[in-house]
Amino acid sequence: MSAFDLKTEKVAVLMGGQSGEREVSLMSGTGVLQALLEKGVNAHAFDPSERDLSELKRDGFTRCFIALHGRFGEDGTVQGALELLGIPYTGPGVMASSMAIDKIMTKRLWLSDGLPTPAWRTVTSAAATQAAYAELAAPGQTMIVKPAREGSTLGLSKVTAADQCAAAYALAAGMDDEVLCEQFIAGDEVTIPVLGSGAQARALPVIRIVAPDGNYDYQNKYFTNTTQYLVPALLPEGEEAAIQQLVLQAFKSLGCRGWARADVMIDATTRKPYLLEINTSPGMTSHSLVPMSAKAAGISYADLCLQILGSATLDYATA
Repeated sequence: MSAFDLKTEKVAVLMGGQSGEREVSLMSGTGVLQALLEKGVNAHAFDPSERDLSELKRDGFTRCFIALHGRFGEDGTVQGALELLGIPYTGPGVMASSMAIDKIMTKRLWLSDGLPTPAWRTVTSAAATQAAYAELAAPGQTMIVKPAREGSTLGLSKVTAADQCAAAYALAAGMDDEVLCEQFIAGDEVTIPVLGSGAQARALPVIRIVAPDGNYDYQNKYFTNTTQYLVPALLPEGEEAAIQQLVLQAFKSLGCRGWARADVMIDATTRKPYLLEINTSPGMTSHSLVPMSAKAAGISYADLCLQILGSATLDYATA
């Protein structure tokens, strides 16, 4: 972690960008910017889709808070650019970011470390999607189809019959040339933020998500008030601590640092948790889950933003 001095730092809050999550990123970034200004930070909005990143160096920015989501913000690309510019940034580094956004690579790494994740197949056609459905879901049951490198459930479908496979594949393939078919785990949906790095990393309180008809989609994530977020999660005794430990392992397995948020499904029958994915630049909107969990741990939104900013660093720090 690089030294952080409010008096000398000039901070860019990177927001907007080019991904399908631009709208949410602008909401996240606006919230972060306001919080940092309230804390006395010399912070400024910076949209990489409207300004060249080289302007960060030219204009004297000394630290970046990455509030970008999805491609060109959460996938290692902007992290690599900031490494070249020598400007410390929040969140995981180049390799961890590029691995975490790719759900297929994430699963391969987690499995190699013995961490549980739902069974999956990669597919390149509607026919292959239908074959995956036959393997991953019993007749009438559910399979998830999604792009390998998108967030916020963009392009995701819940398939409950073979004749839905073609449309689900087309939707996902329209967003990514890699499409993932995944076993659906029926049960409790939870999410767990992590703050810190290395031995100091800690999992925040678990949030249990109860969405209308179990449909926690883009609209229900950001633009409605019908989804319930339970924190305390009111899980059976011992489960929360076990899931927090699992998420810390998943965080470290990918080489993450600073902060992230992991999504987990708990099988209703066996109560076994399954890791779905990890978000390395989570949302910071009014509906977002990291601030909600942090609040339950006694950390205000503004203090959370300042803590994350203070963790900004480089993979290849020279000083």
